[in-house]
Amino acid sequence: MCKSIGFVPTMGALHEGHLALIKASKASCQITVCSIFVNPTQFNDPTDFEKYPVTLAADLEKLEIEGCDVVFFPTVSEMYPDGTSQLRTYDLGTLETILEGKCRPGHFQGVCVVVDKLLQAVQPFKLFMGEKDFQQMAVVQKMLEITGSDVELIPCATVRSPEGLALSSRNARLSSKQKEQALAIYRGFDLLSQAEFTQSLLENGFDSIDYVACADPFTLHEKPYGEKPYIILVAAFLGGVRLIDNKSFL
Repeated sequence: MCKSIGFVPTMGALHEGHLALIKASKASCQITVCSIFVNPTQFNDPTDFEKYPVTLAADLEKLEIEGCDVVFFPTVSEMYPDGTSQLRTYDLGTLETILEGKCRPGHFQGVCVVVDKLLQAVQPFKLFMGEKDFQQMAVVQKMLEITGSDVELIPCATVRSPEGLALSSRNARLSSKQKEQALAIYRGFDLLSQAEFTQSLLENGFDSIDYVACADPFTLHEKPYGEKPYIILVAAFLGGVRLIDNKSFL
């Protein structure tokens, strides 16, 4: 009998947000597979790739405790046996020219390539991803449509610290003080304009801001601030660490 497979792709440095995806998969699928692969093709900043935290032993322990059935942690040569110079490209339309796509050229092509390859290897029924990477979910959904895949993408709510900070593997690079400063993102969702939000981030010690944007939650096209339904998306640097977050208002 064919058993239903749930799949959680990660780049490791696992936290409670990832484990929530494992829980969601286990609740609706007979077998749960988690991949751990720091994908070089989605980093347009080599320094960011080099500094990305690698904690495989701790990750495996967390997955075992959580009851994950299978862990797939391939090498770069296994994922890209022919190198990375001539990879498939995906027609993502405006999704890769706005917000994250605009700030990180080529990033989403790298995401599509690796997720496509992982799905071919794992052959899941359902794919579980966190809403913190909201635009990435939209990109992966587009990729599934382009490839004609019948895998169902399951969005899972962003997991936050008790104070409201969105959990991220990159948070490990923040000091205790910087984690307090980073809460300005969460508090900023209650402000009434992009200008106020931007000013608040700068006043709380953020180095620079890639964007504070108000968009349609279904198309991600920009729309007037506060006109429901909308989503506020943020990307900003604190202590050299790039943090992203979002909140929907439906």
